[in-house]
Amino acid sequence: MSGIFGVISSGNCCSELCYGVDYHSHLGTEYGGVAVLGKDGFNRRIHSIAQSQFKSKFYDEIKSIDGNSGIGVISDFDEQPIFQNSKLGPFCVVTNGQVVNDKDLADKMFKDGITFSEVTRGGINMTELVAKLIAKEDCFVSGIEKLFDTIKGACSLLILNKDGIYAARDRLGYSPLVVGKKGSAWAVTTESAAFINLGFEIVKYLEPGEIVLLNEQGLFNKSAGKDDMQICSFLWIYTGFPASCYEGINVEIVRERSGTLLAKGDKNLKADLACGVPDSGTAHAIGYAMESGIPFRRPLVKYTPGYGRSYTPPTQELRDLIATMKLISIESIIRNNRIVLCEDSIVRGTQLKGFTIVKLWSAGATEIHVRVACPPLMFPCKYNISTRTTKELAARRAIRDIEARDVKDISDYLNPDSEKYKAMLNWLAKDTNVTTLRYQKLSDMIKAIGLPAEKLCLQCWIGDCSRQSGCIKKDTAGCLKKES
Repeated sequence: MSGIFGVISSGNCCSELCYGVDYHSHLGTEYGGVAVLGKDGFNRRIHSIAQSQFKSKFYDEIKSIDGNSGIGVISDFDEQPIFQNSKLGPFCVVTNGQVVNDKDLADKMFKDGITFSEVTRGGINMTELVAKLIAKEDCFVSGIEKLFDTIKGACSLLILNKDGIYAARDRLGYSPLVVGKKGSAWAVTTESAAFINLGFEIVKYLEPGEIVLLNEQGLFNKSAGKDDMQICSFLWIYTGFPASCYEGINVEIVRERSGTLLAKGDKNLKADLACGVPDSGTAHAIGYAMESGIPFRRPLVKYTPGYGRSYTPPTQELRDLIATMKLISIESIIRNNRIVLCEDSIVRGTQLKGFTIVKLWSAGATEIHVRVACPPLMFPCKYNISTRTTKELAARRAIRDIEARDVKDISDYLNPDSEKYKAMLNWLAKDTNVTTLRYQKLSDMIKAIGLPAEKLCLQCWIGDCSRQSGCIKKDTAGCLKKES
């Protein structure tokens, strides 16, 4: 995951740029970067934020920078922004997404005599690759369009140059880009929550593949988008900030609806309190409590924003450390109580099993009922670096153990009414050491989000079937036909 932000104004934009980028800190843990264009040209700064917050690295430093336009990024993998001096003139670029065929593209460019100067963990820096592909064309718009034609995966981006800020949303619409306005100033962001305290009003949600130019004269459409969208469902379930809206749909409201739907499937469950795994599980638990009448309480609290998400760091060792340290249990609330624990998802399952559940049992819980706000994750993400192989996924570990081998056809495990699905849940409940475990149905997750199923990326749960034009897999072996 990454988050990008850009702003252009008649005066110095640096304060708004710094705060706007900082509001994306929940989307990445590795690097933060900004690029500002002023009278003296480009001023670019990149820092590691692996052990510190964005503000602590940039707030004082950016006070010495002056410029009326700038872009920035919170990145989970590669160092950004990238600067290029090209036949199109000097420019800086930030990206959000994943180019799956980056190695093939880089190898071809090597053969053409193109060199790369940035290295990310021993490989090509994806953002530099994007910059060089764009710079090969005759203008920025044709360069971005050619990029979208060439890459596999998804990549949204911002380009800063003398024209202003070019903003382009990936052709799948996998990640959002939102344009805002405040007086004569313009901004563009991944997270619309970045606008609220800065005083920007949402003007436009970019369409998939759409390219716009922002400058002091206004907003200019450079390439029309399309209605065929596959936006990441996980934005609402887990990754997005509660105050953000994507396609006009608020994250917190979706999570409350999700919890409500989870509770409707638990009519006979008796419990003393409902809670969420902070922070992203909290709203799911609020919805569960509102529907069930079980009191919402906080037996687990997160210690300061200094500990980031245990899902995003690149190593298991660091994920485990964060999971150990960030949540503190409150024994006075836990002891002798039956607990419904709402979780946004179970990815690898190691933190939930090894840390969260252990803390609840150790503090005296009598029952732990885990309710997960999405279906079992079955496939790695193709459009971001969050998960890379099926071997990482808890549900796939269950299937391998049940079948005593890897199986290609997992359709029975996608069907909540099948015996194999029930066996998988029993395995996961035992492995996680909880009283009961239940996942949200795919149809209920879609209902909670509120968009038609064909407009959502469901790759993590049902694989490539989510990209078929005729139908998508449902909770059963049947198909859910596209709405007309």
